[in-house]
Formats: sequence, structure tokens, C-alpha cells
Amino acid sequence: MVTPISQSQPAVSKAYIITGPTSGIGRATALQVAEHGTVVLVGRDPRKLEELQQTIEKKGQYAVSVVCDLSDPVSVARAAAEITALQLPLAGLVNNAGIRQTHPTKNALGWDMTFATNHLGPFALTDALVPNLPDGANVVFVVSAVEDPERKPAVAVGFRGGRYLSAEASARGDWKPGGSKTNGFDSYATSKQAELAAAMAFARVTPRLRFNAVEPGLNLTTSLGRDDGAFVRTLQRFVFPLLVPALMPFIKILSTPKRAARVITKVLVDESGKTGVYYDERGHPMMGSTLVRDPKFQDRVLAETRALLSTVSKLASAGRTLTDESC
Repeated sequence: MVTPISQSQPAVSKAYIITGPTSGIGRATALQVAEHGTVVLVGRDPRKLEELQQTIEKKGQYAVSVVCDLSDPVSVARAAAEITALQLPLAGLVNNAGIRQTHPTKNALGWDMTFATNHLGPFALTDALVPNLPDGANVVFVVSAVEDPERKPAVAVGFRGGRYLSAEASARGDWKPGGSKTNGFDSYATSKQAELAAAMAFARVTPRLRFNAVEPGLNLTTSLGRDDGAFVRTLQRFVFPLLVPALMPFIKILSTPKRAARVITKVLVDESGKTGVYYDERGHPMMGSTLVRDPKFQDRVLAETRALLSTVSKLASAGRTLTDESC
């Protein structure tokens, strides 16, 4: 379902797609990107999309909403087709949507929800839109440094890096042994490891476009964990917004949605032609894990992800969602 742009809009010069735009970093990014062109808002909740679209349009800017569940590859295929049908002058894509579950769930295909939402969905959307993006367009993946087992702040809180075995194993919720003791950490780190590897692979195999990744920093005020308890949500809403700004000068990895959005927007609208760059929370180039920097691993993630997603291509061509199939 698409919510159209206002009929009073003049000719659009550039349009940018943003997934997960209704809260946190995604919302802050959508509001900043709207200053540079029309924003295509891609998210699950029609009501929240409509509210954000109206907020943007009240500022004299422009947006269009496309409903999509990134954990459902058929919904992703449908959304990509709807975006293409809009015939907007697309200039970039931000793969921002993501979740971290402490109580893992599965989609209707039996795939781990975190891996499906954070890696498979963004990959499928990117792959579907690449043919319709003009030369020089920017694609930005919002990833996480917790994929690196040598990342000291991540290790300190219990992460043990990505535990990738294969795309199929990850979809099942199977990870390399020796991982985190905290439920949900391995699925999140592995999904971000695969997403980052795919971004670097896309950069090498599709040189006409620009593919980059951004580590947004530790954003304590966002609702990344959909199943976080009431206490954590209270801290996110009332305590962390006051605490984080005071601590940011002393803790480098701390960030806020607005600062993360500034970095993401800068990379998205950059016309320098840079590709295959991984940026930190301040917009400086950084290094991923040893594994994710290996071109052979990048190519394996690319190939295995495409192979896995091809298993549901018949559903997509039939225009059926996972929910339809499971009924």
C-alpha cells in the first residue's frame, strides 16, 4: 500500500528511500533527508507512516509512504515494485530498519526474525531496487560494530561477535558455537555481520553505484529491542535522554539519533563517489572484523543470501505474503 505524495508537489529533483523511519535513528534521518528531496518512507505501521508523512509535509517538504514488513521477503518484493511504480528520480537508499530480540521469534517461513529483518529484508530490497537506481546513487547500510569479536565495548557487555555459519543456518537460528550467554546477542551480531559483508560485496560487484555502511554508535534512547521490558522502556524515554548528552564527551561510542542521522544523511547525499567505506559514529572510516573484510567471505554471504531468498521467489511472483502462505 502506497500513501501518495501531495498533489501540490512540484517536480521532484531527487528521492531517497528510508526503511524503519518511524522511530529513533530512522525518524531523525527521514526528517533530515527531507531537506534534500522527497523521502520514500518504508515501514510496517501505516498509522505511524502517515503521521510522519504529515509531519514532513507540514514543513513544506515531501514524502510518500510504502507499507512493508522487512521480515517477509514477499512483502519486500511487493514494496520494491510499488516504489519502482512511483517513477520517482531515486537517488539513494538507507537500509536502517532493524530489531534486537531477547526472546527470539520466527516468521511464517520459520526464519529467525532478527536475521530476517536485519539482513535478509534489506538485502532483498536492495537487490530488487539496484536495477532502478541511477549510476552514482548511494546505498547506505546501518550496521553495528558488535559483529566484531575484538570490539572491546561490545565484548564488555556480553557480545562475542558474529557467529555466521551460512545464510540458511542463520535463518534457522543456528550460530557458530562459543557465542554470547545473553539471549538474542548472537542473532543480532550475526545479522549485522552478514549485512556489513553484503554491503562490501555489493560495492565490489556493482561499481556503478555507491555502497557504504555506517556504525551509528550506542544509541540508548532508541527502541531497537521491541521486546524490552517496561523498566528499560522507561529508562529510554525519561532517563537516557538526560544522561547521554552529559556522557558523550567522555564515552566516544555514545550517540543520539540526531547525531547518527547527520552522519547517515551526509553519506547518503555525498557526491564524491566513495564506495565500500565503513563509517563510525562520527563519520570517520573504520575497520570491520577480520572476517567481514575478507572478500571471499563477502562473496559467500552474497551468494548464500541470494540462494536462500530464491526459495521464496515463487511466492513473490504470485504476490502472496508469508501470512497468506501459512493460512
